[in-house]
Amino acid sequence: MRLKINKTGKFKYSKKYLKLIDRASVYDVAIDSPTTHAINLSIKENNNIFLKREDLQPIFSFKNRGAYNKIVNLSEKKKALGIIAASAGNHAQGVALACKKLKLKCNIVMPVTAPENKLNAVKRLGAKVTLYGENLAEALVKAAEISKKFKYTFVHPFDDQYTIAGQGTVGREILEDGIDYNAIFVPVGGGGLLAGISAWIRQHNKKIKIVGVEVNDSACLTEALKSNKRVILKKVGLFADGVAVSQVGKNNLDVIKECVDEVVTVNIDEVCAAVKDIFEDTRVLSEPSGAVALAGLKIYSKRMKNKNLLAISSGANINFQKLGFIVERSEIGENREKILSIKIPEKPGSFLKLAKVFGKLSVTEFNYRKSNDDNAYVLVGIRTTSEDSFLKLKQKLKKLKYKFDDYTSNEISNDHLRHMVGGRGNVSNKTNNIERIFNGEFPEKPGALLEFLENFGNRWNISLFHYRNIGSAYGNILIGIEDPSKNKASLFKHINKCGALFNEVSNNRAYLDFLK
Repeated sequence: MRLKINKTGKFKYSKKYLKLIDRASVYDVAIDSPTTHAINLSIKENNNIFLKREDLQPIFSFKNRGAYNKIVNLSEKKKALGIIAASAGNHAQGVALACKKLKLKCNIVMPVTAPENKLNAVKRLGAKVTLYGENLAEALVKAAEISKKFKYTFVHPFDDQYTIAGQGTVGREILEDGIDYNAIFVPVGGGGLLAGISAWIRQHNKKIKIVGVEVNDSACLTEALKSNKRVILKKVGLFADGVAVSQVGKNNLDVIKECVDEVVTVNIDEVCAAVKDIFEDTRVLSEPSGAVALAGLKIYSKRMKNKNLLAISSGANINFQKLGFIVERSEIGENREKILSIKIPEKPGSFLKLAKVFGKLSVTEFNYRKSNDDNAYVLVGIRTTSEDSFLKLKQKLKKLKYKFDDYTSNEISNDHLRHMVGGRGNVSNKTNNIERIFNGEFPEKPGALLEFLENFGNRWNISLFHYRNIGSAYGNILIGIEDPSKNKASLFKHINKCGALFNEVSNNRAYLDFLK
């Protein structure tokens, strides 16, 4: 999704940031990060693509810039009180590094779901860590309580003028590169990096397009621009935890409205593909939030050729447990792997006949289990070289009278089905039971599954359950429940009181073909 911003043409809010950025103190803890020409990606995308390497900062993220600039500009009295902040990881490291450099007392509130690698990094920098809440919003509330009680000085992760100015030094360095960029792509969480970069660049070069990029499950800036006011998202996806923010900052939004041209949203599969792209050109493993800007650039680049495009590679604090999921989904994000459900007759020779249809195409997986004596459904992964080759395969299947469905974008198939194919439910109908299927998630923390099942109780029988943790702050669940009740709302109301958020997917084609 793309959303153009009708800029005012005035710099009422952003004008003050020129001095703040010019005077920003960041290089005691930060480097002037290099720009890498992504050669492989440039050839693939038919544009000259560059990466601003904030993943090479001492804390492997740009957050050391804004955190240090904010803290070093505090009064001596406020510094002496000690510093407190709330963060899921990168801001926490930035604050901890600044406090270590300045020899200040430091307390960081982190959600219990914070990745272990980021938690350990903060502790190594000497900060005291308080674990509280299941997301950044809850951690922020706790940090405010501690700050009030013990008179600590609170350092906000993004909604602060000095923080914005510190991140804005990235924009100054971009223009000092001397490369004539046509467009610059910046990841968006709370908007601090985008506000800082755009404030500097827009007032020094009006020709460069500035594009913010958000993940579609945490698009707080997009929603704010649509509503023309800051909104709080009811739910935020946590896979790209570095940009998992429910509300864009006030100072940030004021600047963004004046200086940014467009906002693009991307999905998780596209982010995973961008992680792979960064690795292939730099041999650095980006964290998902660090590859968000490149994912947006790739969508944008389809409309142009031979342009100079820059993406901020904003962080490399990857949780190692995410790698398997990233590898699996990057092929889908690149539109190279297709998932098909194909109906075949249940008789000898059917497999061989279907395999001949694929010819020399690369089969990535083949899932099947007999379900009755007449027909069967086969879940097949196919790696294609282009959209045209996939179209030819579909035409071939149609010509040979195969019935099939494309499940490439089916979330139930991608998250659960390909790990579950192997049997169908035998739901008792003695009491008019029907099996209802729900897809949901709960925070990944010790005892989370037990807590959910205890809350669920024993009024309804669970007929199907698949839980999958993807190395993130949440676990993804597919659950089947036998429901004899005539009141459909009763079960839905109960399940959403059990500490998780669910959507009913009983009519999902993947479930109907393989598991019902």
